Amino acid sequence: MDKVKIYYSKEKDTIDIWFGEPELEVISEEVGEGLILKKDKDGKVIGIEKLYAVKSFGTEKSFPVELVMT
Repeated sequence: MDKVKIYYSKEKDTIDIWFGEPELEVISEEVGEGLILKKDKDGKVIGIEKLYAVKSFGTEKSFPVELVMT
């Protein structure tokens, strides 16, 4: 299983979660307010982007994250 990679951009206030290596070319589909799925050319979800992350979670210091390892 590929590693999950999480990136936070303070400048853009976004969180990007990639399932494996981030790809240069993706298809982005907004599925909710500020929630974007990143798909490869075959339509497989390879990442998620959360816009307005700090604003959404209501804190600049921390927010809960649950990791499940299988």
